[in-house]
Amino acid sequence: MAKRTAKNSVFLDLFQNKSYLLKLYKTLHPEDTTATEDSLTDVTITNVLTDNLYNDLGFIVNDKLMILVEAQSTWTVNILVRVLLYLAQSYHEYFQRTSQDYYKSKKVRMPKPELYVIFTGSKGKKPDRIVLSEEFFKGADIDIEVRARVIYEGDTDDIINQYIVFCKVFNEQTKQHGTTQKAVMETIRICKDRNVLREYLLDREKEVVTIMMSLFDEEQIMKSFIKSERHEAAQDKVKEKAILMLQKGKISIDEIQTFFSELSDDEIEEVKGEIMQLA
Repeated sequence: MAKRTAKNSVFLDLFQNKSYLLKLYKTLHPEDTTATEDSLTDVTITNVLTDNLYNDLGFIVNDKLMILVEAQSTWTVNILVRVLLYLAQSYHEYFQRTSQDYYKSKKVRMPKPELYVIFTGSKGKKPDRIVLSEEFFKGADIDIEVRARVIYEGDTDDIINQYIVFCKVFNEQTKQHGTTQKAVMETIRICKDRNVLREYLLDREKEVVTIMMSLFDEEQIMKSFIKSERHEAAQDKVKEKAILMLQKGKISIDEIQTFFSELSDDEIEEVKGEIMQLA
């Protein structure tokens, strides 16, 4: 099965390559002729609080802190909250990395933030810019502000637009073939034919297939773990109820299976053992 986070995985893998990251920066700042691969510093965060911001990208270039947050086909202004958390964490790590103490009187140096949202769905009537105060506080004058430019599919062939097209092709293929390896392979074939991320896909086709495919991705593992934990907690409550009824003489040991059929043989033996200890 293709991972639910397949497109996000490609996003990270693509822009971990500094040649493509430089192309991304040049797309946003074509006027900057001084930037080179060596001037790019990757500051992508792998974890903020308890949520894994796996599909966010951060880098510093020429005293600018560039943050790009990807939104898939479901639109939500809650992405501004992610941007805010990402920005705060990025500055925190920047001060640590540059050995600056913001508790001291000396003013710290801060790179200028630029915030972007890459939306891979259809634009429709969605805005070109989203603002925290407007979306969450009815335009009130608040003490902190976050503004992010939203990037949609256009008619250019720059690296950002190619990535958005790649995502849309993958969405089309999963509709036809489900979240299968065939959908992944067809996406790669079509994009190479259309000259969409062609160089990247030619160089790293096997790796792209690998990162897009997984029998059990992290989300599935976590869901299975939570389901298991909830089941175990529910069974513990049933055992407690059985022990209580036995103690009060409402049922006999031989009637446990009759009144508590959801308990396994091993769990019934555990209940019997508890009763023996309490006797």
